[in-house]
Amino acid sequence: VVRQYSHHEVFTVRAGSNCFSAFLWIYESPPRNPPLLDICFSDKDYENAIKYYTEALDLNPSNAIYYSNRSLAYLRTECYGYALADATKALEIDKNYIKGYYRRATSNMALGKFKAALKDYETVVRVRPNDKDARMKYQECNKIVKQKAFERAIASDETKKSVVDSLDIENMTIEDDYVGPKLEDGKVTLKFMKDMMEWFKDQKKLHRKCAYQILVQVKDVLSKLPSLVEITLKETEKITICGDTHGQYYDLLNIFKLNGLPSETNPYLFNGDFVDRGSFSVEVILTLFSFKLLYPDNFHLLRGNHETDNMNQMYGFEGEVKAKYTAQMFQLFSEVFQWLPLAQCINNKVLVMHGGLFSEDGHHQCPMCDLLWSDPQPQNGRSISKRGVSCQFGPDVTERFLEQNKLDYVVRSHEVKADGYEVTHSGKCITVFSAPNYCDQMGNKGAYIHLRGSDLKPEFHQFTAVPHPNVKPMAYANTLMQLGMM
Repeated sequence: VVRQYSHHEVFTVRAGSNCFSAFLWIYESPPRNPPLLDICFSDKDYENAIKYYTEALDLNPSNAIYYSNRSLAYLRTECYGYALADATKALEIDKNYIKGYYRRATSNMALGKFKAALKDYETVVRVRPNDKDARMKYQECNKIVKQKAFERAIASDETKKSVVDSLDIENMTIEDDYVGPKLEDGKVTLKFMKDMMEWFKDQKKLHRKCAYQILVQVKDVLSKLPSLVEITLKETEKITICGDTHGQYYDLLNIFKLNGLPSETNPYLFNGDFVDRGSFSVEVILTLFSFKLLYPDNFHLLRGNHETDNMNQMYGFEGEVKAKYTAQMFQLFSEVFQWLPLAQCINNKVLVMHGGLFSEDGHHQCPMCDLLWSDPQPQNGRSISKRGVSCQFGPDVTERFLEQNKLDYVVRSHEVKADGYEVTHSGKCITVFSAPNYCDQMGNKGAYIHLRGSDLKPEFHQFTAVPHPNVKPMAYANTLMQLGMM
């Protein structure tokens, strides 16, 4: 029951598990954070937080606090372009609002704009010299800016040598006390795969020699592939398409439990973003790379926007590899990622890529960026990306692209979806996301898709997160990207 309150306006009503919560717009100076928004943040319901802040800003468009807090909600949902715009708007309204500087800095860090972030962190530290968290972030950002400047200064036009050239894998010694899985005559076998997955499940580390063997071999396999891989399914065959896994190793094991281990008769396609955020990225990527070696024609991997150095530096994979192995091994991972294909076409009818379609029709000036970063939108046309990279494309763009290339539909990943998948653009654009309860906080389901050669009709299979050891997501991430900030 919604009652009338003097000096209050009932904005909306939200049903909770056991109660009803009214969101009251309270006219006071300065306005406080509306109660329902506090509930949304405590429930990690950031999509609704964005919705309610947007409605609140329609009523009070000059409130810097609401812009700043919506910026935080956008940060939580990885809409870094929107987060940057909101933080900037908050500072246009109130140049003294210190949280606006903090969140604009975080947005710029996520977008790799380190100099701009450093400037805002300097402002925060100047105003709050005793804020230890702000000073730590300033120092970390300053270190990155200097590191980037040094890298540019020593860069040369000479062809960069491969890490492989500096390795002597044959003479690497496997110590007598190592009782874990080993490659058989230097080759991945099904027994090795099963042993390794159990070894990883117990939080044990694969010997570095085995890890290097896998990386060198998979680089050789991937380097022979085109950017667009084409495969054909016979009428009786099916393939499983999985979206982002993001270092959630125990959820990856659950996919194999539910859907069966990869094999020549049970092929898989993993659609990018294998690493970062989740703190078992090393285990995920070594498992996927090893299956690629075991079944090179029946196990497929596409590159995501997180298979890049900048993202790995910020979101944990670089730190994880260095913690579990060495900086040299991360450099080799980086090399291997560059050979991952960008798209896959199934039966000349279904195109799969991590992000989405292109910023313009016809000739594409930056196809790789778009394939890894773009997102669909409900309205026709194209618009600026909510991520601050590439674009958003509408159903008319999808329809034209499919018609011109004689395709039925596209499958992409790249975005968290509450149900693990989403069908948009009149069934022509499908999103699949396979990291349930993303970052241990989103509460989403995971999903994978079955496609059969007989009709290529997508069959969606959902699953929920499974328990994992008490290691938090982002455990190895750059401290600047820990979003539990002001």
